[in-house]
Amino acid sequence: MTPPGTSQGPTTDDRILGGWLGRIAGNMLGKPVERGDYWTRDRIDRYLRATGALPLTDYLPEPPPGRAAEFELRPEWRACVRGRIHGSCRDDDVDYAILGLHLLETHGFAFTTEQVGELWLLRLPFLQTFTAERAAYRNLTAGLRPPLTATYDNPHQEWIGALIRADVFGWTSPGAPLRAASLARRDAVLSHTGNGVYGAMWAAALIAAAFTAADAREAIEAGLDVIPAGSRFARTVRRTTALYDAGVSWSAALDELEKDTGRLGWIHAVPNAGVITAGLLYGEGDFTSTVALTVRGGLDTDSNGATAGSVAGVLCGAAGIPPQWTRPLEDRVRSAVFGFDGTRIGELAERTARLASA
Repeated sequence: MTPPGTSQGPTTDDRILGGWLGRIAGNMLGKPVERGDYWTRDRIDRYLRATGALPLTDYLPEPPPGRAAEFELRPEWRACVRGRIHGSCRDDDVDYAILGLHLLETHGFAFTTEQVGELWLLRLPFLQTFTAERAAYRNLTAGLRPPLTATYDNPHQEWIGALIRADVFGWTSPGAPLRAASLARRDAVLSHTGNGVYGAMWAAALIAAAFTAADAREAIEAGLDVIPAGSRFARTVRRTTALYDAGVSWSAALDELEKDTGRLGWIHAVPNAGVITAGLLYGEGDFTSTVALTVRGGLDTDSNGATAGSVAGVLCGAAGIPPQWTRPLEDRVRSAVFGFDGTRIGELAERTARLASA
């Protein structure tokens, strides 16, 4: 194990910047093909073969001439493919990391779930929320308070939304996964229950553990320690690690996981946990391989790419992320969070590092 800040490994500040850059880059990689019911693993790879992009070592290429309609990329693809990227695209996977940073700067680590909701209403446009977050936002405007905001008229309680909000709690708790999970839980229960909350706790703990873990596998195990062992989320993560340990190929492992969890839908936290875990394990410590395999795994591609990129970025530090991922971001982030559009990524990382050292 290499402790952060030693001559053998990146400093904590460099790992935090790596987390931010990795999250944004992974999100951008997956964004053009974010629609798991259409962009299956097979369709993603067919697109990559058609564009000469296998093996995937950079952002997605644009469609072959005259074939854009054939592949039905998301409308934002023109700002998210290689050669066209000038700063990050706006996306909720990054908005919530920014909002979480603002939450901790405003209310400190003793924030309440009610304060999370208040900040949503003040800083986050309603139409930039989706699924469980939109249900919780609507419930807040109707005067409901947690935990009713998560349970009333909300069929998305176990989807991936709370998991994508968890990174900042890991970045600000380096080497302290239990603390990170506790913070993430307090945020998550505004909009989620059950496996939806466990996903947020696991992701936060996973990222916090990555600051001191020897590898992704050790960080994954630390994430499992903070959630109920019998939960479906935990069982899916363990199933993924077992397939990896047994020498099953990445593709065959995802086939097995799909048999177990596919009927839950492409935005549910549980099947996406398998894709993220597989990307981290089969990526074997390489940033590019990790985000590429995660996005090629399908389902909620931009969210999964963002979380895997965050973990991989913390593990290797910003200096260890190949420049084809970071240079096009131009140190700028687009955001729907009021007051943060155009902020430097480096500034966000510096503010996060101040909280982490507080």
